[in-house]
Amino acid sequence: MTEDSESTPVQEPRLWSDERWTARVVKNEDDDGWAVEMTLRGESEPALVGPWTMGRDKKNPKPLDVSAFHTLVKTASEVLRRHEQQLHAQLNKSVTVTVRDQRVRVLLAIEPDDEHPTATLSAHSALDDELLARVGVSPGFVLTSASAAAWVENGYPRPR
Repeated sequence: MTEDSESTPVQEPRLWSDERWTARVVKNEDDDGWAVEMTLRGESEPALVGPWTMGRDKKNPKPLDVSAFHTLVKTASEVLRRHEQQLHAQLNKSVTVTVRDQRVRVLLAIEPDDEHPTATLSAHSALDDELLARVGVSPGFVLTSASAAAWVENGYPRPR
């Protein structure tokens, strides 16, 4: 398939695509029904798989149409957005502690990598967001209020 043919919209009963998304109606592996897969261009796995409506003959799937495609695009985009938010929350933690009458916001930022993930612990003044310290830590470092307070109290040493 050429690059130009990949970007040409397709509007078939079981296959619709635009410049970003492809909707494909497939046989449901779990029962006698049908499913629809929504795949973002360039990705090998669908972002969304859901049940698809049977047609009037109760045997074949209902054909895709413009309204269904737009609804599926919106739903699949929302699934990706929620997944990205969840991943960001897993990789970026923050707690605020008070040490010696100073409020300090401590952040843990993990850079995922299959072979060599890294992480950075940083401290910022809660008053004006001034960077107070930054050190590399193990990606397995657990940031809690207690670990943050101990780090600040001890003068921001590299945690072991």
